[in-house]
Amino acid sequence: MADILLTTLNARYFHASLGLRYLAANLNELEPEARIMEFILQHKPADIVEALLAQNPKIVGFGVYIWNVQEITQVVAMLKRVAPDVIVVLGGPEVSYECEEQAIVALADYVITGWGDVSFAKLCRQLLAGERPAQKIIAGEQPPLSGIKLPYRLYTDDDIAHRILYVEASRGCPFKCEFCLSSLDKTAWPFDLDLFLGEMARLYERGTRHFKFVDRTFNLNVKASARILEFFLARLDDKLFLHFEVIPDHLPDTLKALIARFPAGSLQLEVGIQTFNPAVQALISRKQDNDKTENNVRWLRTKSQAHIHADLIFGLPGEDIESFAQGFDRLVGINPHEIQVGVLKRLRGTPIARHTAAHHMRYSPYPPYTVLATDCIDFPTMQRLTRFARYWDMIANSGRFPAALPLILGDAPFARFLSLSDWLYAETRQTHQIALDRLYDLVHAGLVTIMGCSSEEATHALARDYAGSGARGAPAFLKQGKSGADKTEKPKPAHQATRQLRHLAS
Repeated sequence: MADILLTTLNARYFHASLGLRYLAANLNELEPEARIMEFILQHKPADIVEALLAQNPKIVGFGVYIWNVQEITQVVAMLKRVAPDVIVVLGGPEVSYECEEQAIVALADYVITGWGDVSFAKLCRQLLAGERPAQKIIAGEQPPLSGIKLPYRLYTDDDIAHRILYVEASRGCPFKCEFCLSSLDKTAWPFDLDLFLGEMARLYERGTRHFKFVDRTFNLNVKASARILEFFLARLDDKLFLHFEVIPDHLPDTLKALIARFPAGSLQLEVGIQTFNPAVQALISRKQDNDKTENNVRWLRTKSQAHIHADLIFGLPGEDIESFAQGFDRLVGINPHEIQVGVLKRLRGTPIARHTAAHHMRYSPYPPYTVLATDCIDFPTMQRLTRFARYWDMIANSGRFPAALPLILGDAPFARFLSLSDWLYAETRQTHQIALDRLYDLVHAGLVTIMGCSSEEATHALARDYAGSGARGAPAFLKQGKSGADKTEKPKPAHQATRQLRHLAS
């Protein structure tokens, strides 16, 4: 039983909510009265409500994000129907802006916008004392970071054994990229580094080996970044894995020397490129030296063993398909391990909204509010690009097609992969739930049918890839190759697939 429940719906079980743990850690004397309960998107709303009410709570606090707002809206609606006396408090980025138009806000009793670390505790004290504030929307207080208790002791042994642990050495961001909520921050604020590293040491001693830093700008403060890297270098073992998001045009020699010391499999760097078009960068208030960015990513790729994950966004105001293609081809030439092709989203509160009228930006009215059309890219083309991104994840980012990918991309990566994407969709009318053997057969057929490869060349490359994937099936192209057939068999309809492709990106 708990008077206060802190809950959210995570995308996957192996995610653990850092935000809920901050709220619990800063309840102070109320912490013994609180409990964290995490669910995933696949849980049924009625089952979630049942589990929450089994704790007989007085207050339920929900962490609301772009990926779970629709599901949590259903949970809150049902909870208020069957237990109207339970006080519902919302927080999180999705309900911190444009509150007046949201159905979930209308259903709730209170909403804390912005930082909730100390404001949630203050509200709970009032509510448990029988006081009901008249104001429904409460602006979250932003204390100095020294006034916030770190939450890492609240990661359980089960969390450490089975989940990704999110940590942060700083909050905020000094940059003003208009598609990002962090553009609303005035600067970045660092936590006390000695205190933070002490917490990391305790997590490490408890067995934590997977640390995902959520800092928006990990390498902003080079001295602090270097100390963190040195801390983990002193604790290297074959299970350690670190994830950082880095500024691509800010990589001084001090950090390069430390990054180069990490062995393969221990370090992943997320590099936000977003666009290489200087005019678009200026339009969205993004400061980026493209030449330094390219040189740094090339260095990381060739002189370090870090896994490089680079991000591009299509649908930005002012960027047409030709500009995006040029940026994509440039990034392919730099050769990061992964290129995450993302569609622009209009996050609530972000300044990107100022371009809506001038650039005829049309967004989906439903989360995650993806752009549907602009004055540069019409809706059918945006649909093609969305499918392009999905198939790119399945083929290029999956790592299952290292021999076939050069045949696909040739000397015009964007144009050739877009052709393959269009062909795949025409053949299957699917972008999800394509069985692995089926996917290999489709890629083989695409290489031969539209990409100018001989059946022998395609079979040779894909046979190597299939063997390296660890799959144990018998796709049609392998049977055909063994029989010596010259003509590519037309792939079977997707509904005949019997095995699902694993590790699809969400």
